[in-house]
Amino acid sequence: MAATATAQLIDDVERTTGLTPYGGVLADAAWAEEVRALAEKRGAVLLAHNYQLPEIQDIAHHTGDSLALSRIAAESDADEIIFCGVHFMAETAKILAPHKRVLIPDQRAGCSLADSITADDLRAWKAEFPDAVVVSYVNTTAEVKALTDICCTSSNAVDVVASIPADKTVLFNPDQFLGAHVKRITGRDNLHIWAGECHVHAGINGPELAAKAEQNPDADLFIHPECGCATSALYLAGTGAVPKDQVKILSTGGMIDAARATNAKSVLVATEIGMLHQLRAAAPDIDFRAVNERASCPYMKMITPAALLRCLREGKDEVFVDEETAAKGRASVQRMIEIGNSGGGE
Repeated sequence: MAATATAQLIDDVERTTGLTPYGGVLADAAWAEEVRALAEKRGAVLLAHNYQLPEIQDIAHHTGDSLALSRIAAESDADEIIFCGVHFMAETAKILAPHKRVLIPDQRAGCSLADSITADDLRAWKAEFPDAVVVSYVNTTAEVKALTDICCTSSNAVDVVASIPADKTVLFNPDQFLGAHVKRITGRDNLHIWAGECHVHAGINGPELAAKAEQNPDADLFIHPECGCATSALYLAGTGAVPKDQVKILSTGGMIDAARATNAKSVLVATEIGMLHQLRAAAPDIDFRAVNERASCPYMKMITPAALLRCLREGKDEVFVDEETAAKGRASVQRMIEIGNSGGGE
């Protein structure tokens, strides 16, 4: 990505969050050389989420969704994990790799979705439905995972809920759009949904999707289930405005697989714009376009070249999860994995 484009994204972070990202460092050849040398010296593995700045994705040893990266963290021989993502993701890596040192380049990188439900919120909700099964999306804090019966990802949420006896009430949190997708597919009336959202995905709306689809009638639609436009996408397919086989509700990992498999010449993508970098690398002959070019997560973009360099030079910021919370959270993730098809994290 051009330096001016990165600078604009960083300016947007300050404007939307009130936080000033670490800056003043260009992602040039000297930066890349120092990052790799420091990582080797520290015995660290660099993990980057699909929504990170392109230069962060390119320098990482592994790029992917949060759960896949956390599994890599757990299985890696590295003593130190540098997680370029938002805070709950680094927490999940720590939960699955409790004996390793986990660092995030900027601990201020939060998540509007994870922050939409607290442990106290969940305790109060559980008190209303004491016999319910709590299903939490992996995009939650360690404290929420510790109060959860079973975690889910965007690619296996339907399977997780379907595995629960039909007579059991289910509390699904925190994403209302993913919850609505699960309820629509399972037809489950005893599924209660928390009213949380990712502000970036929620902002990708139905009218702009319909307009883009009309302008690009031959394009496939790759829609993340956290999006506010997911229902609109299914409506377009149901009315015949877009052929059903062109509408795909997918996790980020599913998008990569679909990109490699599709025969489409162009694809409209409804998710955070950082995903375009991975899609274009996976299928360079396809024209990938964002449904909403402004769908950029300011917290993801807080992991700047300067932040990564600071992390490697100074060993900051370390992520801690207390042992009891980690053990309970790990159990909820393990129950999900035992069901199978854990697929992409988000």
